[in-house]
Amino acid sequence: MASATLSSYTTPLFLLPPLLVLLFLFLFLSPQNEYHLTDILYSSTFFSPTKTSNTTLPENPANGSLGFSINKISDQKQSSVKLPLLAGKHDKKNSSLTRIEEDLARARAAIQKAVLSKNYSSVKEETFIPKGCIYRNRYAFHQSHIEMVKRFKIWTYREGGQPIFHEGPVNNIYAIEGQFIDEMDFIGKSPFMAKHPDEAHAFFLPLSVAKIVHFIYQPITSKADYSRDRLQRLVTDYVEVVADRYPYWNRSGGADHFMVSCHDWAPSVSYANPKLFKNFIRVLCNANTSEGFRPGTDVSLPEVYLPFGKLGPARLGQPPNNRPILAFFAGGAHGNIRKILFEHWKEKDNEVLIYERLPIDKNYTKLMGQSKFCLCPSGYEVASPRAVEAIHAGCVPVMISDNYSLPFNDVLDWSQFSVQIPVAKIPEIKNILEGISRDKYLKMQERVIRVQRHFVLNRPARPFDIIHMILHSVWLRRLNFELQVPH
Repeated sequence: MASATLSSYTTPLFLLPPLLVLLFLFLFLSPQNEYHLTDILYSSTFFSPTKTSNTTLPENPANGSLGFSINKISDQKQSSVKLPLLAGKHDKKNSSLTRIEEDLARARAAIQKAVLSKNYSSVKEETFIPKGCIYRNRYAFHQSHIEMVKRFKIWTYREGGQPIFHEGPVNNIYAIEGQFIDEMDFIGKSPFMAKHPDEAHAFFLPLSVAKIVHFIYQPITSKADYSRDRLQRLVTDYVEVVADRYPYWNRSGGADHFMVSCHDWAPSVSYANPKLFKNFIRVLCNANTSEGFRPGTDVSLPEVYLPFGKLGPARLGQPPNNRPILAFFAGGAHGNIRKILFEHWKEKDNEVLIYERLPIDKNYTKLMGQSKFCLCPSGYEVASPRAVEAIHAGCVPVMISDNYSLPFNDVLDWSQFSVQIPVAKIPEIKNILEGISRDKYLKMQERVIRVQRHFVLNRPARPFDIIHMILHSVWLRRLNFELQVPH
């Protein structure tokens, strides 16, 4: 529901009641319809990206690691990116922004102090203290998480109607998308929710790409139905609405705004208007750097498969000495990488168990729990729920992918608890895994157990769980720039 403070103008189509949303979107967003959705929605002047053309962010490093983020914060205080702010109309808005930036400056200073002193500072007793080599910088991460819990506030825009806004899938392969939307969109539920947008450090667009595809695109009957233009117009129009109604998008060029989606199509929301979405944070499962994913700006979202009514798989992981299977994978022949894997290993080895269709008498989760290594090859897209499934099963993930930016790579050093095998070396999988010494395997497996807490879904969210890790990834990106208040 729109806020009472919003300016009045013709109501956009997707803000009508859900039944009208479906009816009109099917009519007007048909591939045969020549009109842009914006033309149908209202006749007022379009939001122009040129309003934010003077807002520029530097190029991001390839790895987007926390080391980059924290070094930028801690090496010198003034090193955070300063975005010029479009002149505001009211001093009140400027004063609220001043408070926000001062709050972020205090957080940066606290992280800097923790890095230099190799210790954390907290006003309450910490129930968990990150330790060990699974973290790139455990002091920076711990203090950053403390500061996030203490300070970080997010405004979820109220615009848009269900089922394509404020609602997402909470089960099956896209479940993390809906679970996050539900966590951040239930008023008063999350401690990270701002009571007023002037208090917010970041702004969440509660759209579900999975729901858009389901309600706007289905049924797909021809190749033309795969065109992303309807998705792109809908998301662009939503941004135009909130940018027209509020000052927040315009003042940062979208750099403090984000979306969360696990659908394969999600990266394409920004393709039609790269200038408008230049600084926008896309939290994506499909984190493919060869297709425009920007590790320092975007966030890699873990893909999590949730059975109906559950928050995770059964825990059937066995201790290291009771894992007789060297390596295991079962899944469809989706994409070229899996086709290569099946060509070399499908049901051809007694120690490397590779199935396209798992025999009816075998239990998928149980086999993972009995395996030392679990293969996680990319499918049609780079991400797969098998990485999280492997971690839950205490099985060392073997990542087989090209151009995949791994989840929480800002914080977690995946080389300490997973194996990376290039696609070109798929024929050598067995030799590579057998070449890992028993001692090294035991250390990696123990680290997998330790990293599990960061991939567990809790509702409501708890410190250091998967939702907190997603929020922390966005928090880091907000720390990495500063909005300057006009004088």
